[in-house]
Amino acid sequence: MGAAVAVRGEGQATGLAVPDPAYLVGPARARRPNVIARRHVVVCGHYCASLAGLQILEAGGNAIDAGVATGLAIDVLESEFVGFGGVAPAMIHLGPRNETHVISGVGIWPKAADLEFFHRNYGGRVPDGLLHCVVPAAPSIWITALERFGTMSFGDVADAAIRFARDGFPTYPFLAEQLAARQQDFARWPTTAAIFLPGGRPPQVGEMFVQSDLGRTLQYMVDQERAHARGDRLAGLQAARDAFYRGDIASAILRHQRDNGGWLAETDLAEFHSPIEAPCRIRFGELDVYGCGAWSQGPMVLQALAMLRDLDLRAKGHNSPGYIHAVTEALKLAAADREVYFGDPAFTDVPLDILLSDDYVARRRARIDPAMAWPGMPPAGEVGDVSIPLWRPDPSAGDAIEIAATKPETSFFCVADSIGNVFAATPSDPTISGPVVPGTGITVSMWGSRGYTGHDHPARIGPGRRPRMSANPAIAIKPHELVMPFGSPGSEVLGQAMVQVFLNQVVFGMDPQSACEAPRFASYSWPESQLPHSYRPGHLCVEEDVGSATCEALEMLGHRVERWPERKYLAGSVCTIQSDLRTGVKWAGADPRRTAYAIGW
Repeated sequence: MGAAVAVRGEGQATGLAVPDPAYLVGPARARRPNVIARRHVVVCGHYCASLAGLQILEAGGNAIDAGVATGLAIDVLESEFVGFGGVAPAMIHLGPRNETHVISGVGIWPKAADLEFFHRNYGGRVPDGLLHCVVPAAPSIWITALERFGTMSFGDVADAAIRFARDGFPTYPFLAEQLAARQQDFARWPTTAAIFLPGGRPPQVGEMFVQSDLGRTLQYMVDQERAHARGDRLAGLQAARDAFYRGDIASAILRHQRDNGGWLAETDLAEFHSPIEAPCRIRFGELDVYGCGAWSQGPMVLQALAMLRDLDLRAKGHNSPGYIHAVTEALKLAAADREVYFGDPAFTDVPLDILLSDDYVARRRARIDPAMAWPGMPPAGEVGDVSIPLWRPDPSAGDAIEIAATKPETSFFCVADSIGNVFAATPSDPTISGPVVPGTGITVSMWGSRGYTGHDHPARIGPGRRPRMSANPAIAIKPHELVMPFGSPGSEVLGQAMVQVFLNQVVFGMDPQSACEAPRFASYSWPESQLPHSYRPGHLCVEEDVGSATCEALEMLGHRVERWPERKYLAGSVCTIQSDLRTGVKWAGADPRRTAYAIGW
């Protein structure tokens, strides 16, 4: 195990080396042990959610059933990061069929959304509050996954989440820390403060944290499912969907929107379904790497990996100045293309076939100067006759928009079962991000906070458009041999963390846990997805255990280095699984930077 072998990609040598493909693992370097399982495994942002997913697997459910149970539990256990009324881009690999699917993870702008309204009334800005709201996508995603790929009912998989919401769970340190740090932000929303500031203060570590209204919302959906199923699982799931998008929950949402100046209307909710799509794909050595579409950051991650696959990263040395520089510059070049080309493909012609092609990637790779960093975001690449609009920071904030206090957001989980199925998702949209709808325990998706008001911006606001999101899961596959889901929370950092953990395993032969724990770095040298699209040209954060000499060398290359403490939570929280399809053995890694844990059997 761990012997290096040469690999090839797209017909040419990559210069990379990976461990023996019998197990894609190298020597253990982690402080935590890898979780190694024979039948099935769950990895996610909270240990209780991992257990909820495992219980479904032990009860006979598949990875999709367990994934939905895990996601629903995360909606409760990490409601400072995600919300049941939020977003959740998902990927599913069906092992027996060797098929990979994406479930679109973000809701759409209401039919009443008006780009010119923001120019007339707010100087082109999107104000905080209900004008951020888009249609909630997560309930549709979870139910769509069960309908198309699962075997269980909504009630089966929602049981743990309902108990965590109704009965509460002990406040864990990271939750207490996040709520205490931001209590003034969400105290301005009385319905939100009532949940997250019980008794007028954030809960203390060990105190029970209860979300009774959310528990009742989930139970109402289960009750409607049971009342209408009559032995038909699909009819029951449709009833659970209708309970949210057409029933009493929808009525509460619409009443709140009408009373507070929101745009959502009855038809926006009633007509919404999360579409199932084909994934994007690149080749990296012997692996096919799949990601979500251009409504997400998925193709940016793939393009950066494609730029890096023909560089001899192993020879540079793990986390050496040359390695960090090359990875950072590739990510900056991919981000520049994202800013110019990515948007909802239903409305925007996104030339992904060109952006991910070998010839185009080679041209972008040639823009990496090994001796000097781009001082800010590089120019986008030229794609045929497409006119390239120039992204400009908000002029009222000068040439660089400094990042304000970072808002908590996003989680990630992945599940692998005994027959080769995998479910991976990146739920987001924290419940504390806006006003909770009275009596429901949910915040309607605030993903409009990713809105752009430029008239020619590919991700601009408009009726029916999906706001572009940073969240995206990914799955790497060697057909009939290996499936490796991976992902992370972290807004603009999540894709960077994913790239690094992928390379840690595939190029440097680390086992999954070591790959998750290894020191990381993060560039802020492109505009953040979230308003006000913060931008710090050349800024590179590096965890201190990379070493002072490396940081100094990066500064000599032109990076503006900020030294983070070891295991900074802003560096992401990656979860990953290496599932060997021949032996059935699964290795799982969970990032200790937050509260992620793996559990398997």
